[in-house]
Amino acid sequence: MKFSVPRRAAALSAVAALALAGFSGATADAAPSAAAAPDIPLANVKQHLTDLQSIASANGGNRAHGRTGYKASIDFVKAKLDAAGYTTTLQQFTSNGATGYNLIADWPGGDPNQVLMAGAHLDSVSSGAGINDNGSGSAAVLETALAVSRAGFQPTKHLRFGWWGAEELGLIGSKYYVNNLPSTERAKVSGYLNFDMIGSPNPGYFVYDDDPTIEQTFKSYFAGIGVPTEIETEGDGRSDHASFKNVGIPVGGLFTGASRVKTSAQVQKWGGTATAFDRCYHSSCDTTSNINDTALDRNSDAVAHAIWTLSAGTTTPPGKVFENAADVSIPDNGAAVTSTVDVTGITGNAPSALKVDVNIVHTYRGDLVVDLVAPDGSVYNLHNRSGGSADNLVQTYTVNASSEVANGAWKLRVQDRAAQDTGYINSFKLTFP
Repeated sequence: MKFSVPRRAAALSAVAALALAGFSGATADAAPSAAAAPDIPLANVKQHLTDLQSIASANGGNRAHGRTGYKASIDFVKAKLDAAGYTTTLQQFTSNGATGYNLIADWPGGDPNQVLMAGAHLDSVSSGAGINDNGSGSAAVLETALAVSRAGFQPTKHLRFGWWGAEELGLIGSKYYVNNLPSTERAKVSGYLNFDMIGSPNPGYFVYDDDPTIEQTFKSYFAGIGVPTEIETEGDGRSDHASFKNVGIPVGGLFTGASRVKTSAQVQKWGGTATAFDRCYHSSCDTTSNINDTALDRNSDAVAHAIWTLSAGTTTPPGKVFENAADVSIPDNGAAVTSTVDVTGITGNAPSALKVDVNIVHTYRGDLVVDLVAPDGSVYNLHNRSGGSADNLVQTYTVNASSEVANGAWKLRVQDRAAQDTGYINSFKLTFP
């Protein structure tokens, strides 16, 4: 990254939309959820990192732009993708008097007018092998692309993957790609997902705060495995997603931290120590020993989850979306708390198919009572201590709220009615078709 200065839980299947039909003040049965993405084998991702380390070791200790180690890295990734059935394109550019390379891989099929793209920069700094920065993101994207091939995945959208050169010199490769993409082709890219440093040895779990749908896809994944997240700020705008965002393409991504120091609150939240997230950032010690396996595993699975989820349909949901993504703590066996969204600009009443996305991280969902409260005080029960299980409540409801005036303050009210639990409202979203 360039700067200026447990496995998937069973509850994760609930991330897919669950329709509760004809619903008005009483709970209905949920429809079956969509198939989940495959688990990404950690051993495979780590093998890619071992191979990138070997390439660096054989080429002066790094994989930097203009050095033999970078071209060898590109050739390594390209060979894997060619063998897996991808159509690959090697794009050349010049920076600092040296030839650089981007690698683009297209998976056959899908709507060519709706392109979902995921990428990572493949270059390191000249001082080291760059295994966390950014072998980690590159390896996770590569293994997800190979998982697409193994599964014979045929999503609605067209899938494209990219590995960028000269990111460490100022996002040079990704800027070159975007700037040379005709405007008609840019308009076809429904979203770009960026993965830069996702295996930091003292990790945090950070989600880009850009496109709300992409952001929520990642937050829902981590909520489903009981891992709290925070908004990414350390590298905001300083990795390759910025090249896409600057031309109006929706972006999102993941990050586990670089040179900033983990706070004591973050240590309590994620474990680790109150030291740098990556003490080897841009240093010679950024080798295969500079990786946290748990973070790499979770984030690799999150990459696949996002690819499978976001390629199934349009990135931006139809209608107007109102969301409160601020965390609200739920007291143990205490008073109800609320997350509020202010709805404006909707004419007349709410629809008979108002979508309510609930994302609650909680140690025992069977202790929760969850209500939607309309602006006039009408209450629609969404969850009433049913589904007694030790997992989170990540679900989409459809509520018949046609008798309610749309504009005003809508509230998600949550109460924990038993002892010995911890949890919080991760987000609350209303979609008006």
